Amino acid sequence: MKKANLILVLSLLFSTVVYGQKTFTLSSKDLGGEATKIQEFNGFGCSGDNRSPQLSWKNAPEGTKSFAITMYDPDAPTGSGFWHWVVFDIPAGTNELATNAGDAKLNLLPKGSIQSITDYGIKGFGGPCPPEGHGSHRYIITVYALKTDKLGLSENTTPPIAGFNLWSQTLAKASIIAYYKR
Repeated sequence: MKKANLILVLSLLFSTVVYGQKTFTLSSKDLGGEATKIQEFNGFGCSGDNRSPQLSWKNAPEGTKSFAITMYDPDAPTGSGFWHWVVFDIPAGTNELATNAGDAKLNLLPKGSIQSITDYGIKGFGGPCPPEGHGSHRYIITVYALKTDKLGLSENTTPPIAGFNLWSQTLAKASIIAYYKR
């Protein structure tokens, strides 16, 4: 009986430790399930405000030395998707980006953060702008908890090179998806 009670106590303790852990989570006060004209790009036939959404995250894993954020549309008719935002070297003490932090001219990102070029060919946030009549596209916004404080990349780094470096330095990641169609 004592052995059975010990096993039960150990099982409960293990399940509390494993299943009771808080997970790395990304959220936004600006986005629900869909993007709006506020986030829509201004160009390429779109006429939105091109404002990046407010983002906040919590429960980064131990050992996180910096963060990165990307926004990617896997549904773009390019054969390789479309990168709308790439930000890295966000200091580890950061847990939120303000609305429109993706506008490089406003300097709203934490000091030392770098916004590299997107598939629009610009530095900073480039909002959704799917082709008219192409249906809903998924815009996957991901925050990466990284094991390095600097990726060693510049503002001229292309999204695939940034992605390769993110892959090799990621401790954990969390995403939200917003849909948009025109």
